[in-house]
Amino acid sequence: MSTRKFKRPESVLVVVYTRTGKVLLLKRADDPDFWQSVTGSLLWEETEPQQAAVRELREEAGLKATNGLRDLNLTYRYPILPKWRHRYAPEVQENTEYAFALELPVEIIITVNPAEHVGYGWFGFDEAAGKVTSWTNREAMLKTKEHTK
Repeated sequence: MSTRKFKRPESVLVVVYTRTGKVLLLKRADDPDFWQSVTGSLLWEETEPQQAAVRELREEAGLKATNGLRDLNLTYRYPILPKWRHRYAPEVQENTEYAFALELPVEIIITVNPAEHVGYGWFGFDEAAGKVTSWTNREAMLKTKEHTK
């Protein structure tokens, strides 16, 4: 059985923030209480996590990250939740996530992908960290905040 039928167990997370300390969060379409940064799995043909980060910024938020994308040098490994395991090959139990950040000068209007998200908001770092469900998202946000001081 080809593993390409399944999702690759590697993903990216991109904290998008402004110079004034606002963080972009996206509200998921399949769970309106679930807020998150830009995230997504690497495609099988992508050779570097940065490629996936650039693609996900474009697909999920309509952002072009031609420059300014910063590798946070954070890599997380965590168990895939049972409700999502069917997307992965049967032997896959964990995902590896790579974290990035993208600074924008100011808050801008975001074009969300309606298949994935129903809205967005700009929040202060601490408020955003309190809204996200994922511990990796929270940690990446707080690490980004440290580097903006």
